[in-house]
Amino acid sequence: MIMILILYCLMSKESIDTVVIGAGPHALTLVAHLLAKRSKCRDRIRLIDPSGSWMDQWKRQFAAYEIPHLRSPASHHPVPHYFALRGFAERRSEEFHLPYDLPGTQLFQDFCHDAVRQLNVEDHVISGEVTEMRIVPDGFELQLSDGQEVRAKRVVYAGGGGRPNLPSWVENVQSNYPGDRLKHASQVNLAQENVRSGERLLIVGSGLTSGHLAIGVAVRGATAMLMARRNYYEKPFDAEPGWLNPKYLKAFWAKKSWEARAKIVRSARNGGSLTPAVLTKLRKLKAEHKVAFHENCQVKSVTWNDEWTVQCDSGDLLRCDRIWVATGSQLDIQQLPLFSNVLKQCPIEVVSGLPVLNENLRWKDCNLYLMGGFAGLQVGPTARNLSGARMASERIVSGLVARH
Repeated sequence: MIMILILYCLMSKESIDTVVIGAGPHALTLVAHLLAKRSKCRDRIRLIDPSGSWMDQWKRQFAAYEIPHLRSPASHHPVPHYFALRGFAERRSEEFHLPYDLPGTQLFQDFCHDAVRQLNVEDHVISGEVTEMRIVPDGFELQLSDGQEVRAKRVVYAGGGGRPNLPSWVENVQSNYPGDRLKHASQVNLAQENVRSGERLLIVGSGLTSGHLAIGVAVRGATAMLMARRNYYEKPFDAEPGWLNPKYLKAFWAKKSWEARAKIVRSARNGGSLTPAVLTKLRKLKAEHKVAFHENCQVKSVTWNDEWTVQCDSGDLLRCDRIWVATGSQLDIQQLPLFSNVLKQCPIEVVSGLPVLNENLRWKDCNLYLMGGFAGLQVGPTARNLSGARMASERIVSGLVARH
């Protein structure tokens, strides 16, 4: 019945009450919190995701990097009840990783699928990629990549949003090289890269993604060369635990300057870091001559001639067979084509790439809500994380319920 209704809305252009762009952990968190407040909203909400299914991108990314467990403790998950994940895993306690009880990847995946089943929203995801969004008198018109149009009274953006962040030297490579020899980490799938024993892979970046990729390379018999412009350092979480409660957030919210908040978000995350477990593993692999660290080093230039010759700003020369750039993503709402029309039709203040939203994470003068990294100026440094998804959902649900 639900699928028939979805097809009817697509064909007739009848407006769907609320459309959520994305079907990952943030979207699931929002839906779970909304239905906990207003169960009758179940038949009024639809999600649009390229995969047409829940959690697909999340599963593919964790599988691509062979990530064994989450970085967030068991209390951070999509369901409103804090102990829901522990209750679900009552007979699977061995799948929590010490010392912070981090849920294993398969455990978290199973938990989310169970949550989708219990919420009875298995078939609420429309397969499609939203490429364009326009404000119309009764809400929004969403253009999908296959040419279809979807109308919605309200839209919640729960996509990742970031564009791959590529250092300037990547664009300045003068020599022609095979396309598979230089990749951004978002293009890498360890199981499909055919990494061979004896290969040398340079992985640029200091974050957890670089650590996972280096481990994956090393266990396949190749040499992982880790390079960062600073020292690699360990940190259990993306941001200090104080950002999960009023201890730090009260002072953050008290800041009236959006520029000051943007600066705090950047400094609190402090770029990339490695968990103690991953750094310990990398140091062990270094002792086995499978991993090499090149710290306080930035790429000055690269040249391809059957292999890469990399010149560092320190004057060192490195030679390798492949380069993977694990420098994360760049959040700038003004650079995403999806928001170009909305920015023209309904201008909004943007600070350091982040939009200035109201307390319910609503775009000024229209029924567009944002969560994830784009909600950083309101939610704080953990906006991209599961804890941030919960905080964002509580704010957005409050706004949605008030407008129903």
